[in-house]
Amino acid sequence: MQKMILIKYGELTTKKDNINLFLRTLQQNISKKLEQYNPQITYDKGRMFIKASEEKFTKIIEDLQEVFGIHEIIICYELNTIDLEQIENELLNILNNKSFQTFKVETKRSNKKINQTSIEISSKIGSFILKNKENCKVDVHTPEICIHLELRNTKSYIYFESIKGLGGYPVGTLGKGILMLSGGIDSPVAGFMTMKRGVKIEAVYFESPPHTSTEAKNKVISLAKILNKYNLDLKLHVIHFTEIQEAIYKEIPHEYLITIMRRMMYRITERIAKKANAKILINGESIGQVASQTLTSMRAINEVVQLPVIRPLACFDKLEIIELSKKIKTYDTSILPFEDCCTIFVPDHPIINPDPKLCEQYENLIPYEEMISTAINKHEIIKINNKEKNDYEDIL
Repeated sequence: MQKMILIKYGELTTKKDNINLFLRTLQQNISKKLEQYNPQITYDKGRMFIKASEEKFTKIIEDLQEVFGIHEIIICYELNTIDLEQIENELLNILNNKSFQTFKVETKRSNKKINQTSIEISSKIGSFILKNKENCKVDVHTPEICIHLELRNTKSYIYFESIKGLGGYPVGTLGKGILMLSGGIDSPVAGFMTMKRGVKIEAVYFESPPHTSTEAKNKVISLAKILNKYNLDLKLHVIHFTEIQEAIYKEIPHEYLITIMRRMMYRITERIAKKANAKILINGESIGQVASQTLTSMRAINEVVQLPVIRPLACFDKLEIIELSKKIKTYDTSILPFEDCCTIFVPDHPIINPDPKLCEQYENLIPYEEMISTAINKHEIIKINNKEKNDYEDIL
């Protein structure tokens, strides 16, 4: 009998012909996440099994709770038998170390060569426990302990509790996207939600020194580090946006500042995406939240790119987004008071229904194609590594 960790897939089981891609990617993601523990990982279409030093289980489970594609995480006992008498004796040894008065047995029999049904097996084992364990009784509704038994090909598995995983699809199974990552509350949550659907992300951050500070940049790096827990080896593309932003402020009517600025950001992000072989752009826009997020504004801004723009939070209200940001632990960093380039030149009365033709007319007042090319050619790529400490962590 060996103690190990069992993974249940959940939504992945709905996949058919391509399920092996999803399971293989999940195994690779888990292996990379747990590489410091030197685990042994095997899987079939029903379960994944992780063997490692038992003293490391607590930390391993914490890390597994940051891996998309896992429905449940379970500490279980593996028995090299499907013989019920042997299972009963091993189970009794386990139960002798547990204190309880009520219990029930649930059996899952994937090995259909076993003649007895799952209900019959549960009843048989329940009777055995009642005969051999004093002062206990069956309670099928609210038992103190639920004994789960899974009978597979040549092995059986006993466990009692499960820990909820993140669900979704393994990161990387659905391609790559580029996240427009600001220092605010919304965009990190949008990145998290997109990763949950199996999309690996890289991120783009627009800095505008001296109007934005080093602290603002380090804040975004800290947010990227949080997202990197779910999306290992995240790349952060830092775009120097000062010249473009100052030109917009100087030459373009101020009610159109935000609209034109966002159009420039979309153009740059799409070009970064194409170089990175990404299929989509991602941002944290929520319908109606600010002037640039009205439907008319979204349409006027969106028209400058061809790649699809994914807005996971489009129909969330601000309180729902805040709740999610607290859940994924980005909120405390997002609310730190360092302004990004989206907030430093906000006009008093930004237009909420911009005219696309006027957008094109105003953009032609500046040499934006040349400026965009310069910004992309000179941009900085930061490879996020959670093992390294940055100076900003002392402020957090």
